[in-house]
Amino acid sequence: MRWPRWATLGLFLLVLTMAAGSSWLLLTHAAGEHTVRNFVSLGSVCTAIALLGLIISRKVPGNLVGLLLTWVGAIAMFLAGRDVYYAIVATDPSTLPLDSRVVALLDESGWWLFIAVALLLLHFPDGLLPGRRWRLVTVLLVVLGFVQQAFGALATIPFPAPLEDLARPFGRPPRVVRVLSEVVFGLMLALLVASAISLFVRFRRSTGRVRAQLKWLSLAGLAVVIYPFVCLTEILFTGQTGVISTVFGVATLIALPASVAVAMLRHDLYDVDRVIADTVTYAIVMVVLLGTYAVSALTLGLFLGKGSATAAAIATAACALVLAPLRARLQRLVDRRLYPPRRAALLAIEDLQRRIHTDQAQPEDLEKSLQSALRDPTLRVGLLVPGASGFIDAKGSPVGAGGGVPVMLGGVQIGLLEGATGPAVLRAVATSAASLVEVSRLRAELAGALREVEASRTRLVQAGDEERRRLERDLHDGAQQRLVSLGMAMRLAQRHLDDGTVDVNGLLDQGVAELATAIAELRQIAHGLRPTSLDDGLHAALTAITQTLPIPVQLHIGPGELPDDLATTAYFVAAEAVANAAKYSRATSIAVRVAQSADDVRIRVEDDGCGGAMLRPGSGLSGLVDRVAAVGGSLSMNSPAGLGTTIEAVLPCGS
Repeated sequence: MRWPRWATLGLFLLVLTMAAGSSWLLLTHAAGEHTVRNFVSLGSVCTAIALLGLIISRKVPGNLVGLLLTWVGAIAMFLAGRDVYYAIVATDPSTLPLDSRVVALLDESGWWLFIAVALLLLHFPDGLLPGRRWRLVTVLLVVLGFVQQAFGALATIPFPAPLEDLARPFGRPPRVVRVLSEVVFGLMLALLVASAISLFVRFRRSTGRVRAQLKWLSLAGLAVVIYPFVCLTEILFTGQTGVISTVFGVATLIALPASVAVAMLRHDLYDVDRVIADTVTYAIVMVVLLGTYAVSALTLGLFLGKGSATAAAIATAACALVLAPLRARLQRLVDRRLYPPRRAALLAIEDLQRRIHTDQAQPEDLEKSLQSALRDPTLRVGLLVPGASGFIDAKGSPVGAGGGVPVMLGGVQIGLLEGATGPAVLRAVATSAASLVEVSRLRAELAGALREVEASRTRLVQAGDEERRRLERDLHDGAQQRLVSLGMAMRLAQRHLDDGTVDVNGLLDQGVAELATAIAELRQIAHGLRPTSLDDGLHAALTAITQTLPIPVQLHIGPGELPDDLATTAYFVAAEAVANAAKYSRATSIAVRVAQSADDVRIRVEDDGCGGAMLRPGSGLSGLVDRVAAVGGSLSMNSPAGLGTTIEAVLPCGS
């Protein structure tokens, strides 16, 4: 649905046109300084309102809220331009034409501003009415708007300033028309009240995003309620309304469009419940302080005289004494009513911490406690555990596929919260739950490490059994058979040594060959346990296995000898990594680096192959993890697709 966007753009251009026309009239005709100042301020506000509507229409296409907000700005700009025209005519009637009939017809145009706001409330925030029955309200608002404007043209009271001296063009209307006018006026007020009630109806039916948007809109209503008290405050202190009341009045004027814009574009910008609770708290505090000041000043004034500086100082001190304890207590009371999600979550966290200290609960119960407190069964607590591919919950299931609110501790992210609860509430909860998340994360890390140790121990036992079976098979099928055959040949030669019936020399030659083959097989078996080439050092051993490869291998082996167990482990890590790179990576070059420091030995094997390698159970690389862990080290692999593979083992020198 593209027409709301184009209609909004057309209305915005109309606003700019009216602003330009009114500005031209002010530049080319005489008008009072007050008129110019009012138009500049009101025109700026109207243009900003229309611009916000245009932005909403662009960001949320197909939603009528942007169009209606721009309409509010357009009507307000029309009314401001109308007042400019009337002010110029009142200053010099000969400069611009003025028809009293047109003035009469436009006299009640202000109703359209209320109608536009009412329609905005009816369609906020999704651009749809709360239900089918509300269609009648929208139709009656528009129809009665025209009727009210027509009846307004027939009114008999003088025109508002500055045209109070202009005669009414139409005579006194019949009594029936006057009665109908009063009825229409009452119906219009009822429809405007119904439009406001629609927000409460929608709020009770809504959840999540829509409810947060409606709460932002309620801030505009709070501003309207607070405005009279601001005026009263300034009157009490200065004797009249002035700059403070004017500034707050302008803020109240733009509160509606600003609230609508924030609700539509960034409803999660701030914690709206926190903003509402704080606003209500400070409003109540202001009312109480006003009452305290007024009573104190009046009472002291009876004894010290009216306008006494001493009375004012004492009244101010009384307000200061009341402020601190009053605000804290009111904040708690208001939070219970207006900020229940945050309070419920914080109480749940405090209760969980208390039960943990008495061994009645575990830190991993945080997720269940928050789900119950916030009434959000979709809420998840993700933990950032080393070695995991992402965030996981206390049971090891992945969390955070749809984003979430980070949990930070000491400037470092340790987890996240996600769910249907608003991000603003989750951010407040994340701060209070950080310590529990950290404990859960450390416990999960420890449990994972223990599971890995147990699994590694099992794999080592299985690998040892498998290695023993392989040695037994290799010895039985190879060297043992050859030695048995050699023994039989020697026995045969012994028996026929004197009769010459057997070729003893041939048997001896065969025996020597069998013995040589058996020795070679035994050496090969022994090499699998500990390569004999390591007797000449790690560099010589790695050179022996890399010089036969079809891929060039660069060796960077640091000086100094390694303990035998570390050298053997380093050899097998490098050999397995190089063999895998040569077989599977389609690499054109391989680099092996072994660096020794006072604390550890680092073996790093890099290739420029296709990448995408993974540590699969039962693979050679998985066996390396266990071999490295057996000496207290760690092995890591980084293998992004298309960017080669890097395998690094860190072996502690003290192992």
